[in-house]
Amino acid sequence: MPPFQPPIPSLGAALSRLGERARALIAWLWAQEGSHGQRARGLAAGIFCGCFPFFGLQTLLGIGLATLVRGNHLLAAAGTWISNPFTYVPLYWFNYWLGCLLLGPGQGWPGLGTLQAEGLKQLGWSVASRLLLGSTLVGAASAVAGGWLFWWWLEREQRQRG
Repeated sequence: MPPFQPPIPSLGAALSRLGERARALIAWLWAQEGSHGQRARGLAAGIFCGCFPFFGLQTLLGIGLATLVRGNHLLAAAGTWISNPFTYVPLYWFNYWLGCLLLGPGQGWPGLGTLQAEGLKQLGWSVASRLLLGSTLVGAASAVAGGWLFWWWLEREQRQRG
């Protein structure tokens, strides 16, 4: 008896499944409750919170911010997915780079010979302040752009449907 060989899916079938998933995602986004503004505010709140390096808290912060701006909670949770294992490094590197551009390069690494507890604290604030400033600016710009684009898309879809 020949050894078992699993069937190799064709590229066409894989693309078809991917298209079905994309259509399902669009249908899910369309079916979310709330006005177009509430949905867009929820997504924007999630995108904003997703740009910060608060691992494990981004979703909770996004939902909390969505509550404050009266946005959709589910879309806020989904918006935090802007940061994921594939985007962590480039997103936070860019946020830190932007903070360094605005605040200056900050302290360099003090070196092992001069590393003291106080030096480590200062190095920590030097890095954290630049990362948080960059995250705030990138998050705000991304939230405004993402929320507006999502609102525009919802309005366009509604006009096309009649």
